[in-house]
Amino acid sequence: MLNTAVLGTGLLALDLVERIQNSPHLHCGLVIGRTAQSNGMAQAAAMGCATAAGGIAALDDAGEDFDIVFDVTNAFAHPAHWAQLAGTVATLIDLTPTSGGTLIVPAVNGGQAAAHRHIGLITCGGQASIPILHAVAQHYRPRHVEMVATAASRSVGRASRLNLDEYIDATQSAIQHFTHATTTKTMLNISPASPPPPFRTAMTIVATGLEQDPVRDLVESVAATMQSFVPGYRLISCTVTDDTLRAVVEITATRGGMPTHAGNLEVISAAAIHAAEQHALARTSAVKEIAR
Repeated sequence: MLNTAVLGTGLLALDLVERIQNSPHLHCGLVIGRTAQSNGMAQAAAMGCATAAGGIAALDDAGEDFDIVFDVTNAFAHPAHWAQLAGTVATLIDLTPTSGGTLIVPAVNGGQAAAHRHIGLITCGGQASIPILHAVAQHYRPRHVEMVATAASRSVGRASRLNLDEYIDATQSAIQHFTHATTTKTMLNISPASPPPPFRTAMTIVATGLEQDPVRDLVESVAATMQSFVPGYRLISCTVTDDTLRAVVEITATRGGMPTHAGNLEVISAAAIHAAEQHALARTSAVKEIAR
């Protein structure tokens, strides 16, 4: 079982803590916040986790080694976090919108996670859209790709609001990386609607040779795979007109501690746990091999 630490105490970080506690491969050794009196710190303590204030410096003060550190802070702080951890044994899984580390999307290249110590999970919009965009790009060469994400205002915390430019840049760069499209464009809408809407990504691909039935079969297959990671992932529409594919997916959060509109948090939380468990499974396999 791998010992983990969580940097952050927001809703996403607390969902990670709960997932870690429910994982047979992971142990939550420490939850770290900025201040000792925050509501998130109190909730983490109530969940039975050791807590510490003061940011990443608290890792050194903990007096123990951590196999996995989840960074759920912000894009501005992340480079310093990796600089501090690069010389340790810890793997850093980045849930902030940066372009550092090896980009991992479980439904695309999740099996590669165990080979890397600095893992970037892009953004929630990237995790929701890239599996479909990548799958289509394997069969049709895209000239242009667009993705528009819409998240409920209540599910977008302070750190995410500070990182809106970074969110756009990281998502757009990752989409280009996984699709090799000639041009890409990413947008993010934060909706104040009441009741809050579910998280939604609308995708457009322009490519030669698109056909409705083969493309829809392909997209539906990817959506089914995504549902194994995120049960609330649902394909809303998929249409091909001439050389243009338009697909829309919605993600409704299904976990008890998440409001239903927070599918954006659930999709990236699931990706983080998958990456961590790949490391744990690789460690177990290596130990068994040595035992032989």
